[in-house]
Amino acid sequence: MRAVLTVIGKDRVGIIAGVSQKLAALQVNIVDVTQTIMQENFTMMMMCDLPEKADFAGIKESLNSVGETLGVQIRIQREDIFTAMHEI
Repeated sequence: MRAVLTVIGKDRVGIIAGVSQKLAALQVNIVDVTQTIMQENFTMMMMCDLPEKADFAGIKESLNSVGETLGVQIRIQREDIFTAMHEI
């Protein structure tokens, strides 16, 4: 299953490391990534491959915890839902 992950928040050291380390621990592969800093705001978007039979709700909860620790907002959506939402 593919998913789109977004990270938004005030820029600080360790955001990319924290998110990517958690994804690796969850066996989630980063397929593509783009990130930018606009003034003091960090934004990142990732396309990820989740393992078969992945616990999507568990992954989402784990990423929310990482986001709280890092002081950023992390959202993850299944690619098919993300695509459908942006085609309307």
